[in-house]
Amino acid sequence: MKKVLVCGSLSFDYIMNFNDKFKNHILPDKIHMLNVCFGAEKLSKEFGGTAGNIAYNLNLLGVEPIIFATAGKDFADYKLWLAKNKIKANYINCHKKDYTASCYVIADLDDNQITIFHGGAMLHNHLSLKKIVKKEKTELAICAPDCHKGMLLHTKELQDMKIPYIFDPGQGIGGYTGDELSKMAKGSLCTILNDYEFSVFLQKTKLTKQQILNLTKYLIITLGPKGSEIYFNNKKYTIPIAKPKKVLDPTGAGDAYRAGLVFGLLNNFEADKMGKVGACASAYTVEKYGTQTHSFTLNNFKTRFNKNFKEKI
Repeated sequence: MKKVLVCGSLSFDYIMNFNDKFKNHILPDKIHMLNVCFGAEKLSKEFGGTAGNIAYNLNLLGVEPIIFATAGKDFADYKLWLAKNKIKANYINCHKKDYTASCYVIADLDDNQITIFHGGAMLHNHLSLKKIVKKEKTELAICAPDCHKGMLLHTKELQDMKIPYIFDPGQGIGGYTGDELSKMAKGSLCTILNDYEFSVFLQKTKLTKQQILNLTKYLIITLGPKGSEIYFNNKKYTIPIAKPKKVLDPTGAGDAYRAGLVFGLLNNFEADKMGKVGACASAYTVEKYGTQTHSFTLNNFKTRFNKNFKEKI
């Protein structure tokens, strides 16, 4: 089984759904003095975090995830969940004075999300990963949203060790300077952002899209229900979604996409096929409340992929 180092957060997710659209309740001319309340129709507490979600989906795809993250004094239940799913927790550090990170997410009918994130123990995840990479002989790494110091350190170490990695700053992108973002993207195998994050990346770095493409091998921009775009070798690939049976909760869809992307990279798929694998993984997630509540076998996944895209894995 191929091994992938997964750096990022572990958190308890409190997921809520707003049975309306945010835009109907926010006055554009009063955005400077915002004071709104959204009534949640449903609430669920789930295991989550970028590292946890990506690892969960990689495991379903038959890839062994090596999680490198920091949890808190309330980690026991999460650790049991990982063990139940046969995901190793060997390199998850427990910080006894803080709680595991918490994420509060409310999503509207347009799949827009408002997120409040408390870093907790995650803020201590700025330890070296060099020994882990050497011991586990990982083929690929993904640096998903993590503590500020941690992402800077881990991308630098992976660059120094010449380990291919995916750079994924996520919703934490606003906390980095343009210079920091450029340095973390430089030399990466892949840089992945949603369309909003890409706009922030452009604004902060003052770079053009072509200049960003000179920093990384693959540039991927996810577009939610509109699919995604992959830029590779001066070519743009437009990736459609895989049709979900129903849409209950978009939370975690991006992490599932990233797991599919990793699977495609490990198997040397062409850029468009790699994106389609990510899209197929995302479809499972939006059909369930929570980010680690769906399940599939690799054979079932292949069947669904073939049905959606008329090609085989």
